[in-house]
Amino acid sequence: MQTSSFTLSNSITTNLKPRNHRLVNLPLPLKSSSSVNLNINGISTNRFPSVSCCSLSPKTLGHWISTPSRESDGFEAKAASADSAGDVAEKSKLVDTLVLGSLFGLWYLFNIYFNIYNKQVLKVFPNPITVTTVQFAVGSVIVFLMWTLNLHKRPKISGSQLLAILPLAMVHTLGNLFTNMSLGKVAVSFTHTIKAMEPFFSVVLSAMFLGEMPTPWVVASLLPIAGGVALASMTEASFNWAGFWSAMASNVSNQSRNVLSKKFMVKKEESLDNITLFSIITIMSFFLLAPVTLLTEGVKVTPAYLQSAGLNVQQVYTRSLLAAICFHAYQQVSYMILQRVSPVTHSVGNCVKRVVVIVTSVLFFRTPVSPINSIGTGVALAGVFLYSQVKRLKPKKA
Repeated sequence: MQTSSFTLSNSITTNLKPRNHRLVNLPLPLKSSSSVNLNINGISTNRFPSVSCCSLSPKTLGHWISTPSRESDGFEAKAASADSAGDVAEKSKLVDTLVLGSLFGLWYLFNIYFNIYNKQVLKVFPNPITVTTVQFAVGSVIVFLMWTLNLHKRPKISGSQLLAILPLAMVHTLGNLFTNMSLGKVAVSFTHTIKAMEPFFSVVLSAMFLGEMPTPWVVASLLPIAGGVALASMTEASFNWAGFWSAMASNVSNQSRNVLSKKFMVKKEESLDNITLFSIITIMSFFLLAPVTLLTEGVKVTPAYLQSAGLNVQQVYTRSLLAAICFHAYQQVSYMILQRVSPVTHSVGNCVKRVVVIVTSVLFFRTPVSPINSIGTGVALAGVFLYSQVKRLKPKKA
């Protein structure tokens, strides 16, 4: 604002008549300045020092005029920006939680149907190696269809990457083969009761390969799991050692796969995401197991062989296909969950899945369960719950 300056001379006060002008008094701060000549009616005067209105800064005007300051604007903008960022973070966290919950739900659902259809096939067709090979074959076809239809980008794999994936494919093949062997020998509920021991193997293997040392509380929580599985095993009506040891071997294999997968994905290979990794493992597992199938069980999936065995060909094929699709789907979702959580958390979710599978299989197949067997299963599952709770406790730093 420019400074206005004026002077008043006493030589003209008598010639001026007062007029009725309503004066508005503004409380403007005044300051003296050097005299300035002002010509009024041709008379020049500089007797009195001029009185000038000082330059009005925003701070000075702030005493009389309410105007928004830049500082307040900046503060409000920052506050609004912080609120907006907080809302975005909350929405993102909510979306992540919903996605993870949906993945767990699909994991459980596909696993339930896999166990039902797979058990129905193994009851009438007791060839677990052939059944597992068929499941890997169907999974490989699904993978190639995804790549052909551009549902997922076809990866470019180097020889070094294939060598790194090979151990994963081997333990993946063994884990699923042992599971099918156990399901063919004992009840579905008993197989999954034994597989409730997975937290034990997860803790051991995570300590060995990832350096995650368990706390004393975690170790103590494993005791009821082991005790419950032992009690359920002693009172299981369908118990046999082949089914028991197959399930235990499946625990070791599957947890080895989970830990090794987590270690491999930590390397952040740009060309290998979780879907691509599982897809390659599925194809490699098929090629690893197919020769073993031919040498051990031969070709027993032809219509002629099934008819000669007195089986319903269409029923066996339909249930085998559905079991294989559910097999690939739940394994795929399992890998997607594994990339979002730790191996131990994945194992806890896997044990919760056992509860759902055990209950549904008992109801569907009407499996006879004794009271002591139920107590053993309940103690094992309670140990799993206790394990999941103590895993939340972080050890205090010394």
